[in-house]
Amino acid sequence: MTYTTQIDMDRATPLQPRAQGVLHLVAKRRGAQSVIADLRQQGALKALFPRSHGTALDAVFLNTAGGLTGGDRMALDIAAGAGAHVVVSSQAAERGYAALDGQIAQVDVTLQVADAGRIDWLPQETILFNAAAINRRMNVDLAGSGQCLIVEPMIFGRVAMGEVVHQLHLTDHWRIRRDGVLVFADSVRLIGDANALLARAAVAGGAGAMATVLLAAPCAAALGSQLDLSATAGASLLADDLLLIRLLASDGFTLRRDLIPLIEALSAAPIPRVWRL
Repeated sequence: MTYTTQIDMDRATPLQPRAQGVLHLVAKRRGAQSVIADLRQQGALKALFPRSHGTALDAVFLNTAGGLTGGDRMALDIAAGAGAHVVVSSQAAERGYAALDGQIAQVDVTLQVADAGRIDWLPQETILFNAAAINRRMNVDLAGSGQCLIVEPMIFGRVAMGEVVHQLHLTDHWRIRRDGVLVFADSVRLIGDANALLARAAVAGGAGAMATVLLAAPCAAALGSQLDLSATAGASLLADDLLLIRLLASDGFTLRRDLIPLIEALSAAPIPRVWRL
């Protein structure tokens, strides 16, 4: 039996295809090596595990949908057990594509680090195109002497392609807790004409790319004192074990050039191959 109905085209709301993905990874310590204890991947999020020359578990995730657009839902849950070390990177730069009005992609990242464990969160750049709409939340729970290194680079249109981002919805909320106590909170909100907002001296001074780097580790103060930062970067030692760095750059290539030596200096494992220039 076939049923038909009339569609009111004047009031119909077009919907873009929505992608959903879940990646759940738990690492444990086995002898001197960190290995997979549990893995679940669903939908558009997949994980690869290249051979590593160190003792850390290298995990490379990819979004098979090819990018983020309005209505997408992505959730990444990474855990390092006691004494385990996980280095997480992305196979390619993430892309935030144009979204319809009111349709916003949601990205939730949860990092859990047990006592004496460590997670290095090192995704490649997120490239934001005109009319992109993304809400991202990052929650990090550290237990005992657990450590984390978080690097998040963003590019606002590709300079070489002549791209200018005049319309953007971006929120990025970070919450870091140690033994249940909030030790760091940060929120970025760029809504409106991103090109005009970034041109403000108090925002980015005309930069087209930026990155935030956070190291939560006992060695943060010692490593921070040895860094050679570019003229458009600044560092703050928020606590003896909490180092925050922000970088600005004219484009993605310059940002990556400045980030690589920072990652090498702050990471406790070889930098992922995907990060090479």
